[in-house]
Amino acid sequence: MQHHIVARFQDGTVVKGTSSDFVPSRDRFHVHRIDRDEVEAVVVEDLKGVFFVNSFEGNPDARGRADVERFGLGKKIKVDFKDGETMVGYTSGYSPDRRAFFVFPADPASNNDRVYVVASATADVAFV
Repeated sequence: MQHHIVARFQDGTVVKGTSSDFVPSRDRFHVHRIDRDEVEAVVVEDLKGVFFVNSFEGNPDARGRADVERFGLGKKIKVDFKDGETMVGYTSGYSPDRRAFFVFPADPASNNDRVYVVASATADVAFV
């Protein structure tokens, strides 16, 4: 299955494209970039996160609503990244000893379907 993803690296680099070999337990995956006809290997530990998106354009003016209650997605969580970004959503897979975990955005209108958050890119993670 092809996933539309935005790979955001801890150094600020952003790669947009599709991937058919992302598996959470693997150390790397490949992205077929949308900006050029090239497949790039991505090392998970270099990432801030893998954003599974509905569209590559998104809405840069959108401000996700954190006050929305959603059910069936796990516990509500707040993730503070080292780069200053904060994300509020839901997870059923967070544990402090895991290298990464999925977060489903609190706002159902978000362009992000889910985000694979790399723990080494976080400054603080708390259940809210």
